[in-house]
Amino acid sequence: MKIKIFALLAVVALAGALATSATAGNKAKTKVTIKGSGGDYYGFVKSDDEDHCANGREVTVYKLKGNGYDPSHDKEIGSDIAQANGDGYMWAIGNSGAKKGDYYAFVAKTKKCKSDVSKVISG
Repeated sequence: MKIKIFALLAVVALAGALATSATAGNKAKTKVTIKGSGGDYYGFVKSDDEDHCANGREVTVYKLKGNGYDPSHDKEIGSDIAQANGDGYMWAIGNSGAKKGDYYAFVAKTKKCKSDVSKVISG
C-alpha cells in the first residue's frame, strides 16, 4: 500500500512539474523599441497579446555601462508606461538629460509575457 501511495505522489509531482514548465513556455513574445536623441527617448511595445503584454507595460531606459545588456548594473535613466497611441503602444521618458552614451529600453517578464531588450542607440 505504501508503494502505491508513493508511486501516486510521484506521478502527481511529475505532472505538476510538467504543467508548470509548459505554462512558462507559453508566455507571449514582446518587442520593445527605442528611438530618440539628446536625452529624449521614446518607443513602442509590441506583442500578439496586446492587452497583457503591450498596453500598460512598464519600460525602463538604461545607459549601457559594459559590453552587454545588464539592467541590474547599468544606469537607469528613466521609465514610463506604454499607452495606446495610434495603432501601437507608445512610451516616452521625456528629456532625461542623458545625452552622451549608449542607451537601451527594457521590459521585464511578467506572468503572461516574455521580457525584451531593444537595440542600443547612441545619444
